[in-house]
This record gives sequence, C-alpha cells and structure tokens, in this order.
Amino acid sequence: MPTTNHLLGRLYQLVRSLLTDPRYFYVLATLVVAGDAVLTQLIIRFVPYTEIDWETYIYQLELYLKGERDYSLISGPTGPIVYPAGHVHVHHFLYNITDSGNKLAIAQQAYAALYLVYLSLTCVTYGQAGGVPNWIMLLLPLSKRLHSIFVLRLFNDCWTVAAVHAAVLAYGRGLDIVGTLLFGFALSVKMSALLYLPGLLVVLFKRHGFLATIGHVLAIGATQVLIGLPFLLHHHKSYLKYSFEFSRAFLYKWTVNWRFVSEDTFLSPAWSRALLVGHVTTLLAFGLSKWCRSDGGIWRVLSKGLRRPLRAPLLAPVTADFVATVLFTSNLVGMLFARSLHYQFYSWYALQLPFLAWRTKYPLLVKLILLFSIEYAWNVFPSTTLSSGILCAANSLLVIGVWFGYPEGVSKRDVYKSE
Repeated sequence: MPTTNHLLGRLYQLVRSLLTDPRYFYVLATLVVAGDAVLTQLIIRFVPYTEIDWETYIYQLELYLKGERDYSLISGPTGPIVYPAGHVHVHHFLYNITDSGNKLAIAQQAYAALYLVYLSLTCVTYGQAGGVPNWIMLLLPLSKRLHSIFVLRLFNDCWTVAAVHAAVLAYGRGLDIVGTLLFGFALSVKMSALLYLPGLLVVLFKRHGFLATIGHVLAIGATQVLIGLPFLLHHHKSYLKYSFEFSRAFLYKWTVNWRFVSEDTFLSPAWSRALLVGHVTTLLAFGLSKWCRSDGGIWRVLSKGLRRPLRAPLLAPVTADFVATVLFTSNLVGMLFARSLHYQFYSWYALQLPFLAWRTKYPLLVKLILLFSIEYAWNVFPSTTLSSGILCAANSLLVIGVWFGYPEGVSKRDVYKSE
C-alpha cells in the first residue's frame, strides 16, 4: 500500500508539473477555464446585476427594427448610438434570444459563455506563442472588474475583445484571411479595435508584402461596408459620422486615467493633440527600432517589400509569439495614450497584461506588482488622483519594459512563413 508520504510526493509532482511543465500547459488551461466557469456562475447568482447600457442597446435596436436607418435618429436613455453596425447585429441576436431583451438571466448566460470563449482563446494564444510559465494562467481569472464588465454590466466591448482575440489566434496560426475577417467583425462592433491596426500592418507586411497587405486592409474596409450596408444605403453621412466618430470627447467624471490633470486640461484640444503625438511617436519608435530588429531594421524590410510588392520580404520568420507580442503591444500603447478610459475599457487589454509582463525583463516581483497595481486602479470607483496615477505609471512601465525586453517575442516555436 502506498504510504501517506508517497501519495503526498506524487501529488506534489503532479502540481509541480501542472504549474511548470509545458507538456501540461493545456491541462492546466482546461482546469482554469472550468474553475472560472464555476466562479462566473457564482458571481451571476450572488452579485446583483447593475443596469448601465443594456436598456439603451435594446431601445436603440427596437428603433432599428421599426425601420429607422438614420443613425442620427437612433438614440436611447443614455444617449445616441455611437457604434458601427456590427453592434446592432449583435444585439439583434441577443434581442431574439432574450425575449426582446427582457430576460436578463439569459443575457447574462450569453455573456458568461462569451467570457469563457474569450478566456479560452487567451489561454490557447498563450500556449501557441510560448514564452510564459504555465502558472501564469492562474492570474487570468482573478480580475473582479473583468467579470463585472461581462456578466454584471453586459457591455458591447466584450464582443469586440473576444473577436480580436480570435483574430490574434488566427494570425498566429497563419490563417490570415480568417484573422482579417474576425478583425473586421471586431471593428464593426466597436472601433477600439483600431488600436491593433499599426501592429497588424507590420505583421501582414512582413508575412505577405506590400500588395497583399493592401488587400487585407481593403478586406477590413469591405467588411465594414457589408455590415453597415443597411445604413449606408439610406443615410450614409449620418452613419459614418456617428459610427466612427473620432472627435467624440468623453466626460472627465468617468475617466479612469489622467485624473491627476485638471478638468480644463483634460478637455482641452492641446491635451488631446499631445496624447495623439505621444501615441503616434511611440508606435513609430517601436516600428522603426524594435519590431523589425531581427530583420536587419525597418528600412531593410521596407526596401525588400517595396522592390518586390508581390512577395514577402522573407527575412526573419513571423512566429505566433511575434504576432501576439506586436499586436498586444500596439493595443497597450493605445491604452496608455487614450485621453479617457472608462471602466468597461479594461476588457480591451485585461487578459493580455500577464503576457506583456512576461515580455519584459523585470524581476518576477516587479511583474506581479505591475499587474496587481493595474487591477487595483481599475477597481477604484470613482477614480482618484492616486489610482489614476498608479494606472498611468504602471501602463508606462509596462510599455518601457517591453521596449527594453522582448518586443519581438521570446519564443521560436510555431513559425509560419508566407508561401
């Protein structure tokens, strides 16, 4: 008969293998997803739902169902519709399965399923890219704010982030057409997906060359036209104005970041321009100095790609790790320089943060402090000068850490070259 010490030793070896052995990565991922499924159901059962935008989404949809196609005339209790047409189609689906939006329990279960898909996609992306320890997945279900965004608030951001993560996974597998269609859908729900576009252009150009990259960009645009067709055919000016309104200014009272600047500064055009310059400059710096470093520099990539526009530069391989690192970094830079981050915007990068932390060379303790500092800041309501300062500092340190760490990724597995 096995002794108690023997059983404990075997249990220790099993736990150690789950936490550290790459061969057990997906076993642990399955356990994490299953555990979070239980946690999510407990949250739905015991934490009260808070109405914010669901009623507005449904009210706006009912105007659409009654035949309204002028975006300027589609509004609800909390304001006008300000999202592309994919948002309308998603909520048309939800409207049908929730008895015209009245059965919130079904809506919460739909969002719980979406959350688990999002979590699963993230785990597979981590495993595909490599370069992270197994146990890092234990950090993914810990966000109180993220669960709230999905199953207690029912924000439309959730559909965009799930579609974007599916796109990142597809691009990592070399399924670029599938990735582009998924990215187009994500963008059609909320234009926050545009934060990934700079990094995506680098990935596509390196993998396929100039003309094919243009083709993917046109496909993304064609997706927007197709999904928005019911509105474009009738009132295209109002649709374009309200669905992709880049000039829209958010209220200071709801912001999670930049709370430590005065409201006058926050709302000023000069502050907006300064953030835009910072955003563009940082992206250019990554593009010029970091994302093509293993290819011999950006100018070598551009030279080969433009001289042979029908072919890929075929320099350093575009790995799944490179794809995830570049796309997640592109999104992180956008988050850092966003003028206003509302609480639901945390979903835009919440599950990417551990991956990005492991693309820095910071000591383990510093990585964990950064992650928990960001989670803390997003859970302070309303935001304060302190919480906002902590968030901006942590986001900045994460960007700096990736810059001096592994901006092209660390793993050499899952290499996919263009033909």
